[in-house]
Amino acid sequence: MDQDYSNFIKDVQSITSIDLSLYKEAQMKRRLTAFRDKKSFESFSVFSKALMKDRRLLDELLDRMTINVSEFYRNPERWMVLKDKIIPELLSRTNKLKIWSAACSTGEEPYTLASLLQETGRNITYSILATDLDELALRRAKEGLYAETSIKNVPESVRNSSFRQKAGGFAVTEALKKPIVFKQHNLLADAFEKSFDLIVCRNVMIYFTEDAKEALFHKFSESLRPGGYLFVGSTEQIFHPGRFNLQPREAFLYQKPLV
Repeated sequence: MDQDYSNFIKDVQSITSIDLSLYKEAQMKRRLTAFRDKKSFESFSVFSKALMKDRRLLDELLDRMTINVSEFYRNPERWMVLKDKIIPELLSRTNKLKIWSAACSTGEEPYTLASLLQETGRNITYSILATDLDELALRRAKEGLYAETSIKNVPESVRNSSFRQKAGGFAVTEALKKPIVFKQHNLLADAFEKSFDLIVCRNVMIYFTEDAKEALFHKFSESLRPGGYLFVGSTEQIFHPGRFNLQPREAFLYQKPLV
């Protein structure tokens, strides 16, 4: 690692508490170098000084550091397994679910979860904590307005019941928003809440180092209730899940043992 970038990592951590050394270096450095060059800074050291003085530039940096690629029902077949098998199993033990959508980006994932739970047609209580590092992404998530291309995988019944067409795209209904709490959260630094029935964290861990991923899997497992599930992305298979007190149940779905 070159000294200029190494010092930049330390500066960013002092400003934001975000430890870039826990991200895969090649990917993150490439992304940040492109952003730095776009803003016409000759080095990371000069860039750091500007970040300390300009909050808007810092917000842009945070937005560039995070990977805001999301869509409703991403990998639809995986969501159908969640709907048809996992959620009914969880509801066989309780009618009150606590769910976490970690690294929720612009909100498509927690709204997908809410729509699945609404579709059960059962009298259940549920809460969804939706967190992300990026404040700009969270603002868009709270607004809940999406382009038509973003909802291409949404079943027609859900589109009719949970979205309203308006100028600029499709807005999620207030009923869909109600059980969701959006909150800024740093997966790599902040404390985790406990007693979740389901944690969904998809397509973000691929950007972390192996050590960071192992630490996250331990923390996710500790945050699950016995019998709870961790749902990861389709490129994020957990090897040797038993090390984290997890058992594979379906593809990319891991359960914490009931006993």
